[in-house]
Amino acid sequence: MQSDLREFLIFKSDLYEHPNFIASDPIQIPKKFSQREDIEIVAFLVATIAWGNRQSIIKSGEKLVRIMGNSPYDFIMNYKPRKAHEFVHRTFNTQDLHYFFSALKHIYLNGGLEQQFKAPTENLKSRIVGFRKEFLSSNTEARTKKHVSNPETGAAAKRLVMFLRWMVRSNAKGVDFGIWKSISPSELYIPLDIHTGNIARKLGILHRNQNDWKANEELRDVFLKIDPSDPARFDFALFGLGAFEKF
Repeated sequence: MQSDLREFLIFKSDLYEHPNFIASDPIQIPKKFSQREDIEIVAFLVATIAWGNRQSIIKSGEKLVRIMGNSPYDFIMNYKPRKAHEFVHRTFNTQDLHYFFSALKHIYLNGGLEQQFKAPTENLKSRIVGFRKEFLSSNTEARTKKHVSNPETGAAAKRLVMFLRWMVRSNAKGVDFGIWKSISPSELYIPLDIHTGNIARKLGILHRNQNDWKANEELRDVFLKIDPSDPARFDFALFGLGAFEKF
């Protein structure tokens, strides 16, 4: 990589990893909480619905918090299916939400979310695949499965990758949470979607046409060469260039 592009990416990452940008980002929803379990639950649910217009995601995230009575962990641990919780965000609906609530309760009765992402090897793909298997273990509806992406079928798993970035990366700059210590930031990937993929291609650092897991690997290899300890920091550069600079 040319040194000027390298310095450009570092500069933009540092610029956009700043609390000033939280007000326009869905991460603001879990930022309202201080208890670890509350943060995890809200972050996971908000990441799950994080596609489409950001303001719409934030609005739906706020509704999820209201449904949970502003006490997510307490709500989940005492959850019993009830018809009163109507919810729709794009293709994620009430039926999906009830399953997610029930599955989260099962997970917190069996060690918690971080525990479910542990894997025999330090490999994020294996962690996601293992979590997905456990999370969907009692699911009987095909429609709900599509909301938990599967890297084994080639999916980029953007929303789970983003959730893991939130949980794992350091809070030193006041953006991510850094509350999970069992996963190293060096394992993380870029939350890849059509926008970040297009920016990466314009910069000449992504050559694969599909936004899939192989593209994740290609981008991670590039960013590991710049910062082997924290390749996901460059998500801020790609996202900021697209969302705020229309690069």
